[in-house]
Amino acid sequence: MKNYQLDILWEIPLAFLSFLFYKIMKWAIGNLFTLYLSLNKEKAYQWRVLSQDIIDSTLVLPVLMTKGPRWNTHAIIGTLGPFKVKESMTFDREIVDNSAKSWIMVIYSFPSYKTIANITSSNSSSEKWQSVQLEPGRYTIGLRYYNRAETINLPTIKVDEKQLVKSQTIPADINDFYKNLIERKNWFYLALHYYIYTILRLRKWLPESFVKKEYLPVGAPDTDFFYGNLGRGKSLQVELSESILTNYDTYLTLYDRSSLPVFSSEIQQQTQTTEPIENNGFYLIRVRQKSPRSEKLECQTSEKDTSTEQILIREATEKQDAPLSLK
Repeated sequence: MKNYQLDILWEIPLAFLSFLFYKIMKWAIGNLFTLYLSLNKEKAYQWRVLSQDIIDSTLVLPVLMTKGPRWNTHAIIGTLGPFKVKESMTFDREIVDNSAKSWIMVIYSFPSYKTIANITSSNSSSEKWQSVQLEPGRYTIGLRYYNRAETINLPTIKVDEKQLVKSQTIPADINDFYKNLIERKNWFYLALHYYIYTILRLRKWLPESFVKKEYLPVGAPDTDFFYGNLGRGKSLQVELSESILTNYDTYLTLYDRSSLPVFSSEIQQQTQTTEPIENNGFYLIRVRQKSPRSEKLECQTSEKDTSTEQILIREATEKQDAPLSLK
């Protein structure tokens, strides 16, 4: 306990400096990227798919490390915009449904990036074209594909009944760049995200709303998030109830303290244990509904032993119907 307290004493001031550094860099890099998009309007009218080529582009990695640093290693991600809208945006839903069993499209205002609408695969529709009515303004789109098909296409988009961008085919191995992303680690990214590990360690003493805001990505309505810190040399054991295993898709990502991914897996069995993490870091578990459900999910965490953190995920109703306990 004494060593823990001494560790925290020097870590908190460094975490506070990291927090300030992150906020300053997020503001500065965000404004630079907004200016870049405004000046390079041809980029706004093309699907931009997260890939090795995109990561290698000027300014992109710093933008992602300040704008969406909890990398979603399980989805193919396409973005589009900013573009002007007078009344509506329409997309080829048939193409989207044929490209992935599970997907979400988010429409953001620009340049504030406020979420305006979420359209998901769980919102069934028999129409080939699906429209979203919008107030006059500028918008961007973020599209994420999970459980994708062998042939993957980003959809044709129309704005006010005029084609903005046509359908685009995506290579099946587009996400292979995640395997080596940790090699981009440097002092800059570590300084940006150093504070995250600290606030997760101090989570029970901090407002949960603050911790969520700093750590979690922009949430999808059909996704639950479970997360925490993971100390150097520790493993994470994830246990799913039968209901979760049957009715949900569960994805696990481990991050280095710099917030770069070091491990990624879809959990397809009741219990999965990771290899020990090499450096202090954190984890994020995404649990997505396979079909519309109203159950609330919850998790129970414990320390199995000095080398393993354990987390159990279940539906809240299972407490009464089928009591579960960590082993």
